[in-house]
Amino acid sequence: MDSSDNTTGTDPRTGAAAEPEPEAEPDPGGPPPRGGWRRFAMDTRPLRIPAYRRLWSSTIVTAVGSQLTAVAVPKQIFDITGSSAWVGAAGMAGLLPLIVFALWGGAVADTMDRRTLLLITNCGIAVTSVLFWIQAAAGFDSVAVLMVLLAVQQAFWGLNAPARNASIARLVPAGELAAANALGSTVMQTGQVVGPLLAGVLIPVIGLPELYLIDALALCVTVWAVYRLPALPPLDLAVKRRAGVREIAAGFRYISLHKVLLLSFLADIIAMVFGMPRALFPQLAAETYAPYGEGLALGLLFAAIPIGAVVGGLFSGTFSRARRHGWMVIGAVVAWGAAIAGFGLSGSLWLAVVFLAVAGIADMVSMVFRGAILLSAATDEMRGRMQGVFTVVVAGGPRLADVLHGAAGSAFGPRAAVVGGGLLVVVTMLGLACAVPALRRYRV
Repeated sequence: MDSSDNTTGTDPRTGAAAEPEPEAEPDPGGPPPRGGWRRFAMDTRPLRIPAYRRLWSSTIVTAVGSQLTAVAVPKQIFDITGSSAWVGAAGMAGLLPLIVFALWGGAVADTMDRRTLLLITNCGIAVTSVLFWIQAAAGFDSVAVLMVLLAVQQAFWGLNAPARNASIARLVPAGELAAANALGSTVMQTGQVVGPLLAGVLIPVIGLPELYLIDALALCVTVWAVYRLPALPPLDLAVKRRAGVREIAAGFRYISLHKVLLLSFLADIIAMVFGMPRALFPQLAAETYAPYGEGLALGLLFAAIPIGAVVGGLFSGTFSRARRHGWMVIGAVVAWGAAIAGFGLSGSLWLAVVFLAVAGIADMVSMVFRGAILLSAATDEMRGRMQGVFTVVVAGGPRLADVLHGAAGSAFGPRAAVVGGGLLVVVTMLGLACAVPALRRYRV
């Protein structure tokens, strides 16, 4: 049941007292379907809502800025140590705070004004970026300092992400949640392509410390955009809420009692753990695709999935209006698995890139509708905790996949591991869809 159905005299999209505004929000049903080629292009209806437009616009800036820091931290650690092992250790140092604070942050987001929480956490991330800049500019050359700052940054991000994602359902009507998720996901995926490329160009020109400073300045734009959002307090202010272990556990119980939510998480786990072969990209680039040039092959393999996701987002009008969200998730995960299996069978680098790009498109479709299900199938007082679990699943799944595929690649060879993982995704997802009909039956 969607929590926007309320009779409390408040605005269902903001939770604030209802009052006339100069900028009227669109009718939930939206305009009639677009004709011609425009019906295939990105569905931009949510951008007509001023509050959502502000939130989305800030994401454009920070999506690139955050990737500059994501490149700068491992680059600086490698420059200090000359060891990839230390780079990997730094990644794990940031994972634990992200998991802990995402779960706790989801509970916090259900107890307080989400706009206030976003302001606090975005300011915290910005201050951390400034500290990254100071230590780099001062030449501290301390891995310990970098790891501590990375852990603090990831903790703030863990607190921020659930509140940010849960807020979307209060800003746009239920019928446009898929379109809003497509808009946000497209920007984030674009950042994953543009950010690293821009970092590679800027490091020789302006130096490593300035990348941190650019990220900090970009976050100022985000803070200003969040400041201009409407208040987003809990809908039922009469209920006293806490954010402790008991409330986090209540979120997991809520998931277990709502099969469609549980299945949406399982779908992502199946796709990412069994079917994300990025740990094998270096070996495939060095062995299978070596004739094309190892550097070129490695860059293309890593870029192909995000590029495919961006393409899927740009043409999200082809699927964002679908109402059978469950079937869209099932189909997208199966398509992801089939594309990954095709990638494993490809002896040509260019064919491999095509299959990975198709997988990226499928991943975008899956992200859009899994996100829409989490926002529409959960009540508002649980949305923060659902987004906290979602953040943990998204962050943890690929890392588990790295371990699994690394071991399978060593045992059976990289191509066999990739093909086997892709086929396992297809079989497991179809089996789950047949065994538990809740996801098949779900529609917005």
